[in-house]
Amino acid sequence: MIAIIDYDAGNIKSVEKALISLGETAVITRDKDRILNADKVILPGVGAFGDAMGKIRGYGLEEVIKKVVADRTPFLGICLGLQLLFESSEETPGVAGLGILKGKIVKIPDNMGFKVPQIGWNSLKFPNEGRLFKGIPEDAYVYFVHSYYLQAEEPEIVMATTEYAVPVHASVEKGNVFACQFHPEKSSDVGLQILKNFIAL
Repeated sequence: MIAIIDYDAGNIKSVEKALISLGETAVITRDKDRILNADKVILPGVGAFGDAMGKIRGYGLEEVIKKVVADRTPFLGICLGLQLLFESSEETPGVAGLGILKGKIVKIPDNMGFKVPQIGWNSLKFPNEGRLFKGIPEDAYVYFVHSYYLQAEEPEIVMATTEYAVPVHASVEKGNVFACQFHPEKSSDVGLQILKNFIAL
């Protein structure tokens, strides 16, 4: 069973739908025991960093997420879920992220002729060999919707990058923690293969 953490963020149902299409049992929940007993856990979401962290803390989910990671349960952050794993975001100065991974979230510059937010398909490069991208060719396209992007502190955890005005760290992996800035559940066959690779861990 895969637990999808519910903290009132958007885009949760599309993740559930993609997992069900792959034959998985997926449960949208904020119940501590269900999350801790899941085979795998996903933190999806779209929205604002500060608002999301407020809800995660308000529901008592910060400790649950950190215990899932400490227990070495495979954990996947998607879009805002990636950003929340890091230490801070320019979107909400002064609000601490989960701090599970080292790095910061910064705004895509809007003075270089690129529209912000980035909405659309971009190709990936693989600077390191990531388990989520097994069987996926370099330059495969995935779907992004975001105004802020990751600058990871540890280059060795960056498994996929893209270019949009600036170099973007598009996916990271460290131990049992995985995250994608793009939306695998909206990225056609490539995205479904990424989710399959996560399911197979």
